[in-house]
Amino acid sequence: MTTVSDAVLMPAFRDELAAEYRARGLWGDRTIAAELTAVASRFPDADAVVAQEGRVTYRELDEQTDRIGAGLLALGLAPGEKVLFQVTNRLEAAIAWYACLKAALVPVATLAAHRGHEIEQISRQASAAAHLVEITPSGFDLVQFALDHAKGHPTVRHVLTIGRPEAAGTTAMERLGADLSESEVRDRIADAQSTVGPDDLAALQLSGGTTGVPKLIPRRHAEYWYNAVAYAERLELGPTSRVAHLIPVIHNAGISCAVHAAASVGACLVLGTPDAMASAALLGRERADVAVIGHGHFEALSQPRFLEQASFLTSLVLSGTKVPTELFDDLERRGIWVGQLFGMAEGLFCVSRRDDPRQARLLSVGTVISELDEVRLYEPGSERPVADDEVGELCCRGPYTIPGYYDAEQQNVAAFTSDGFYRTGDLARWQTFDGVPHLLIEGRIKDVINRGGEKINAEEIELILLQHPAVEQAAVVSMPDVRLGEKTCAYVVVSSPVDLLAVQEHFAERRVAKFKWPERVESVEALPRTKVGKIDKKRLRDDIAVVVAREA
Repeated sequence: MTTVSDAVLMPAFRDELAAEYRARGLWGDRTIAAELTAVASRFPDADAVVAQEGRVTYRELDEQTDRIGAGLLALGLAPGEKVLFQVTNRLEAAIAWYACLKAALVPVATLAAHRGHEIEQISRQASAAAHLVEITPSGFDLVQFALDHAKGHPTVRHVLTIGRPEAAGTTAMERLGADLSESEVRDRIADAQSTVGPDDLAALQLSGGTTGVPKLIPRRHAEYWYNAVAYAERLELGPTSRVAHLIPVIHNAGISCAVHAAASVGACLVLGTPDAMASAALLGRERADVAVIGHGHFEALSQPRFLEQASFLTSLVLSGTKVPTELFDDLERRGIWVGQLFGMAEGLFCVSRRDDPRQARLLSVGTVISELDEVRLYEPGSERPVADDEVGELCCRGPYTIPGYYDAEQQNVAAFTSDGFYRTGDLARWQTFDGVPHLLIEGRIKDVINRGGEKINAEEIELILLQHPAVEQAAVVSMPDVRLGEKTCAYVVVSSPVDLLAVQEHFAERRVAKFKWPERVESVEALPRTKVGKIDKKRLRDDIAVVVAREA
C-alpha cells in the first residue's frame, strides 16, 4: 500500500501488539478519509466546522474535500507525496487537511511561525512535493517565503494557498477541482484511496524537544483515528458536542483533540484563534461547551469578559503545565468541570475522567485513555523500574504510540527501550486517588523550554548562539513567565559585549522562528559546572528564577 520508501522509513509495530490492537477493535480497517465519509453519511446536515471565515456541514465538508483532493491529484501530485502545512486556525485549514487525506497525500504539520531555519530542513527530511501557506494581508509574507523556499528545492513543485486574494505563482486550494465533473472527482479519489490502507502513513507531525530541528513523527491512519476516538470517549463527546479549539490546530493536539475527535462522533468543531479574547464571541455565538486550553490561555480564563462571552463552556481540559489552584477553584465555582491533559505527538495521552475526584483533577494529569496503553517509570536512561512512590522517566507503549521516528534509525536506538517503549524524557510518579493510580508529571530530563506550549530545544539554540563571533560559550535555560509559563534565557561567555538586540538580530539573520529567540541574555565570566564538569543548568535556572521573582 505505502511507497517502498515510506515502508522502509517507518518502524513497524510489533506483530503481536498490532494483532491485539486490531483483534480488540481498537484499530479499524478504514483510512481517515473513509472515516470522514462514513461520519458524513450519518450526520450530513450537522455542522462539522465553524470558524470566523464561515461554516461547513459534514455533507459539505465531505464534498468539498473530495473536489479539492481530486484537484490536487489533477495538478500532478501523487498519492504518498508530502505537503507542508504552514497555516493558522481557520476554516480552510481543516478543509485542506482532509482534502490531502482524500487524495492520499501526507500532510507535514509545521508551524506558521517557522522560518527558513526550520522549514528548509523539515521539507528535505520529508521530501515535500508541495507547500501550503496562508495568504496574510499583514505581517510576515508566507507566500513569498514559500515561493523563495521552492526555488532550487529538490522536490517542491507546487506552492498552494488558502485565503484571499490569490497570489501570483501559486495555486489557490479553494479553486482546485472546480473544472472536474462529479464522475472525475469520484474516480480520482477512489483511485487514490485504493493506494493506501489503514496501517499506512497518514501524516507527519513534529517532535517537541528533541535535539536540533524536530524529528518527524509518522502517524498511521488507523492508530491516529483511534487516538481521537479514545480521547472523545474519555470526554464523553457526542453528536451534540460543540468542541472549541484555540491553540494551533495543525499541532498534534489540534488534530487529535479537535479536528479528528470532533469528527469521530459527528460533533461540531468551533475553531477559534490563539487570541482567546478575540475568539470568545465566536465560542459564545456557536455555543461551544468543551475546549482544550493551553497554558498560554490561562490568563484569559481569569478574565471575567472571556467567560461572560464564552458562556456555554461547561468543560475545560487544561494542558501544558501544573494548574494554579486559584484558577481551578475559580472555574469550578462558575460551574465549569476542569480536567487535565498530558499528551505528545509521539502518542500517549493521559486525561482526567469525568468522575475523577477534585484532587485528582487538580494535581494529576489523569489516567491513560486506552485500556492497552502501557506505562512504565524507569530510572532515567535505564530499564530499571523505580519503586511505586518514586519519580522515574515516563516510558510508554500502546495502540497509538509510535514504534519509531521517521527516517531516524540511529535516534530510535536511544529514544526507545529494548522492548519498544518510547522514552518521553518526562519525569513522573504515581499517586492514588480513591484507589485509582493517577499520573503526576514532576519535571523533565530533556533540555527543553516550554514556551506557552511550544517546545524549544536548548541545544539547538545554544548551537545557533555559538555561531555568533563574540560568543565563546553558551547555556540556554528556562526562566519563569506568568503568561507563557517559561521563556528562554541565554547565559553567554563572550569575547566582546553582546546584548539582547544583537542576539536577536543574529537569530533573525539565520531565519530562526521568532518564538525560539532568547528573550533574555546574561553575560557571565564563566558558566558554573557540576562535579563531573557538565554545565550546571539547575543552578542557572535557580539563579534566573530568583532574578525574575525579584524584578516582578
